[in-house]
Amino acid sequence: MITACRRGVEMLGIGSYAPERVMTNDELAARIDTSDEWIASRTGIRERRIASDAESAADLGTAAAARAIEMAGVDASELGLIVVATASPDYYFPATAALIGERLGAAGVPGYDLSAACTGFVFALAQAYGQVASGLTDTALVVGCEVFSRLLDWDDRSTCVLFGDGAGAVVLRGNGSKGGLLGFELGSNGQGGDLLKVAAAGHSRAPAVGPYVTMDGPQVYKFATTVSVESAARVLDAIGLTVDDVDVFVPHQANLRIIEHAARRLGIPAEKVVANVDRYGNTSAASIPICLDEAYRTGRIEPGDVVLMVGFGGGLSWGSCVMEWTIPLKERG
Repeated sequence: MITACRRGVEMLGIGSYAPERVMTNDELAARIDTSDEWIASRTGIRERRIASDAESAADLGTAAAARAIEMAGVDASELGLIVVATASPDYYFPATAALIGERLGAAGVPGYDLSAACTGFVFALAQAYGQVASGLTDTALVVGCEVFSRLLDWDDRSTCVLFGDGAGAVVLRGNGSKGGLLGFELGSNGQGGDLLKVAAAGHSRAPAVGPYVTMDGPQVYKFATTVSVESAARVLDAIGLTVDDVDVFVPHQANLRIIEHAARRLGIPAEKVVANVDRYGNTSAASIPICLDEAYRTGRIEPGDVVLMVGFGGGLSWGSCVMEWTIPLKERG
C-alpha cells in the first residue's frame, strides 16, 4: 500500500521512556559464549535497557505517552483515539491501549493494540493518520512500547544480544491543511513469517519452553537490507520527493550494519542518519519513536525538516513514512 497524504495531520508532541537498568555486552558475555567485540562488530550494539520485574509494556508506554501529551499541551481527556503498537503486551486482552488510557486519565477514549512487530509504530501512525484525516477524531495518541526481554531465551546468543525494552509516543492532530505527515508505504508477506517469530503461548506451534523469539538471522538481514531501501524509495516517489529532499533519516534500530547499508544504497549522507542502536538495542515497535524523540531533543531535527522513517520486522512486514517536522523549538527540553 502506497499513500500520499491528502489532508493535514501534524505531530504536536513526542516523548519516550527507557527503563533504568542498563545491560552491557560484558554482562551478557559473563553468561553466554560471546563478547563485547563480537556483538558490537556484528550489530553495533553496546548496551540495552531492561525492564524491572515490576515494569510492563503498559508502564513504559504510559510514561512515554505522558511526556508526549505534556509537550502537546493537551489533556488526556481530549484524545479521541489511542493506538498502541506492541508485540509484548501485558495481556492478550485487555488491550495495552486501554490500560494506558486509564492511567493517563483518558477513560472512555477508544484504544486498541496493533501487532506488526518492529514495523508496528509506522503501521500505528498510518492507522491514526487515517482516523484523524477522515474526521473520525481530532486528536490521536500513538504509542510503541515493548518489553522484549520477557520474550528472550537468555541462553540463545543469536537473539538475546539484540533486543531491549522501551517506549515512545506521539500526539497527532489535524491541522486543516496539507503538512505534517506526507505519505506512507506499508506491506507484509506471511511467506516469511517463520523467519522471525514468537509462537503464542498454549498454541500447538508453541515450543515446550518459552515461547521465545526465534530468528533466521541471515535471511532476516537479507530481507531488511532490501526492503528498507525499496520501501523508502517507493514512498518518496509517491509524494514527489527525492532522497535529496530528506533532511533526517530515522530507520528502525535493529542493526547498525543494516542502517548503514540502507543509507548508502539510498544515497543519504551519514550526517543525516540518526542511530542510537548502540545504547538501546532493538526495541522493536518502540525504536523509531525513541529515536525520533532523542533526535529532536538533541537538536538533530528542526521545524520544517523532512523526516524519512523506515521500519521492518516480523510478518515479514515493512513500512515507511515521510513527514514534515512541525513541533516548534520552544517545546524542546
